[in-house]
Amino acid sequence: MRVEGTKRYEAPRERVWEVLNDPAEMAGLMPGVESFEIVDDTHWKAKVKVPLGLGSMKMSIDFEKTESRPPEHASLHAKGKGVGAIMSMETQFDLGEQGGGTEMRWQADVRILGQVASMGQRVVQPIVNQQVEQVLNALDARVAAKGGDAAAAPETGASAAEEGIHPGSPEAYSDDPKGPTHSA
Repeated sequence: MRVEGTKRYEAPRERVWEVLNDPAEMAGLMPGVESFEIVDDTHWKAKVKVPLGLGSMKMSIDFEKTESRPPEHASLHAKGKGVGAIMSMETQFDLGEQGGGTEMRWQADVRILGQVASMGQRVVQPIVNQQVEQVLNALDARVAAKGGDAAAAPETGASAAEEGIHPGSPEAYSDDPKGPTHSA
């Protein structure tokens, strides 16, 4: 399944780039991360608890930065394994300067195999959309805070984790199948 969209940040492109290209920063933005290890500048690993309706699945994910053109473009490959699922994801983003801020165009192609895939796209798509939206909102808050202007982070941009909601709980997910495919 493919998801894509645009998001505007009220911050310089270099600041957005800095957060997006720091593996430790990104681990802090992803919902459900239980542990994280940086292998080198282009490889890192994470243990993640992925919500699946009423339960969750633990997954080990290996990340590799496959392309980097600072401060405008990067792409990433992720490969994950969990009981009943294998996940492969290709993602990329492009950053452009726009009116004193930054516009990010992003896309992700997520492929899931195994028992989880048998749940069908109707069940998996809203979960993927909500995960992406949580990362984008947490990125917005982090970019604003990194600029020393934490007040600039919109109240609605807080991630579920920042609001004290466990990423596996139903409160963390909406039923809107459109999710982050809309421009923000």
